[in-house]
Order: sequence, then structure tokens, then C-alpha cells
Amino acid sequence: MKKKKKAWKDLPPAARIATVILGAAQLAFLAAAQRDISRRPADQIRGSKTLWRVVTLVNFIGPGSYFAFGRKRLPLPTGK
Repeated sequence: MKKKKKAWKDLPPAARIATVILGAAQLAFLAAAQRDISRRPADQIRGSKTLWRVVTLVNFIGPGSYFAFGRKRLPLPTGK
């Protein structure tokens, strides 16, 4: 037996709200990663900028991977 795909109008209000919130969060996460890639010098990114731009297009996993593994950690300033 095939399960019928639900239309937007068939979803309960809570599911609609959750979908919109998760979609907005995904877009914000993607925008933050893309902005960071644009502004960060290439020598502070592990791998190529082009590769990371493509990887960040994968929902949540891509931007999360970039922030966790793609950026090189900068040394903390030791000035007084």
C-alpha cells in the first residue's frame, strides 16, 4: 500500500510552523557559511573555497561541516 504524500494544506498548524522555522534556520546557516567563506582568506580555510561552497548546499550538514572542519583555528592574540 502506497502512502499518499500530504499537501501543505493537509498539515496541522504546528507542522507548518515547524517547517517554516526549520527552513529559515537552514537558510540562515547557509548564508552565514557562504558569507564566512567569502570574507575569510583562502589560507585560513582547509581545502578550496569552491569545494566548501558546494558542500554548504547540503542541508544543515554542509554548513555544520564547514564551521566544524573547514575553517582553520586562528591563534589567540597574546597582546596586553
